[in-house]
Amino acid sequence: MSLQEFGWRVMDSGHLSGAENMAIDEAIMRAHGRGEVPPTLRFYGWQPAAVSIGYFQSMAGEIDLEAVAAGGYGAVRRQTGGRMIFHHMELTYSVAIRQELLPGDVMETYRELSQGLLEGLRVLGGSPELSGGEDDPRRRNPGGHHTACFDTASAYELTVDGRKVAGSAQTRKDGVLLQHGSILLDIDTDLLFRLIKVPDNVRARLKERYHAKATTLKEALGRDVSYGEAREAFTEGFARGLGLTLADGGLTDAEQFEAAALVTEKYGNDAWNLRK
Repeated sequence: MSLQEFGWRVMDSGHLSGAENMAIDEAIMRAHGRGEVPPTLRFYGWQPAAVSIGYFQSMAGEIDLEAVAAGGYGAVRRQTGGRMIFHHMELTYSVAIRQELLPGDVMETYRELSQGLLEGLRVLGGSPELSGGEDDPRRRNPGGHHTACFDTASAYELTVDGRKVAGSAQTRKDGVLLQHGSILLDIDTDLLFRLIKVPDNVRARLKERYHAKATTLKEALGRDVSYGEAREAFTEGFARGLGLTLADGGLTDAEQFEAAALVTEKYGNDAWNLRK
């Protein structure tokens, strides 16, 4: 069976806190695994802007939590792996689908889903490429904690002129695949590096590396791209790139209830966020 044989739900959750966003992703993943909702493509933003860290990272070791608090930003641990991301001026997407409906290893499913990102940027007028499919850390850890920060392009991630514009992470649990990722509309690099714990003597060099390795839709296209324009383009991109039929939808009552519980019990709780 192919992806085209299934009706997909697409939704825009708007701008929510980091804890709410991560909780909703997990609630959708669980509901889809139980067969209560169809495969789901979700778009969202972050309010307030927030840092997220990978599952295996130390929040206190990687993030200047005093600077985060002083700026009024949020901080949350993802269920996916990788390094710190500052979710600020971006469009975030997530896909939840049962593995039986999208078979393949991590790299194969990354390549498949990345077609939606590729076509989305083409809709906006860009000339994107996917980074190469050479050996990748995610292949060596198929259990499901994978990503890289924007200073490194992992295999099958969206690039423009060799610079990364979207970064994704994937996890698998109870037969369900969740992939989510950040599409940079713009970036405040100085602010980003005020929130990361790095030695002062290497900060400037790391910022230069970031500029060399990462880009944004604004820079790649030479114009501002709003959240709404990007959402519409990438919705069309996923439909076109994967041949999907997308139906507008929203969270069910059960998903909302489960997400609220996950905020309280997990993503809004220091026991989860500061566990390492």
